[in-house]
Amino acid sequence: MNIYKETIIDHYQNPRNFGKLKQFQHSVKLNNPFCGDEITLYINIQEKKIKEISFQAKGCAISIASASLLTENVKGKTKEQLRKLNRDFIIKMLGIDLGINRLKCALLPLDALKQILKNYEF
Repeated sequence: MNIYKETIIDHYQNPRNFGKLKQFQHSVKLNNPFCGDEITLYINIQEKKIKEISFQAKGCAISIASASLLTENVKGKTKEQLRKLNRDFIIKMLGIDLGINRLKCALLPLDALKQILKNYEF
């Protein structure tokens, strides 16, 4: 269990793909009104796959680590592959049991990605 906690702390303190892409094709901003977490995802698509993805976020360790891990895992994926991602994927990626409130934090980045999938054609 400690290794998973270390992973979350590492991705919280040193988030991968953090910051706004200089140029991006799609973006979406979501927030969790229950805890105040917010995330903005930026995506570039090339050949119907995610070429680049980054995020800006304010929030707890779980939401930021989830965004960092998610952005690492979705590069190069097609829309069909991305549509299959769900809460079980996020829980497995984080590697810890989450209560209902923490689950909302963990799912915020995935919700943002799903919003992009719904709103933009690629």
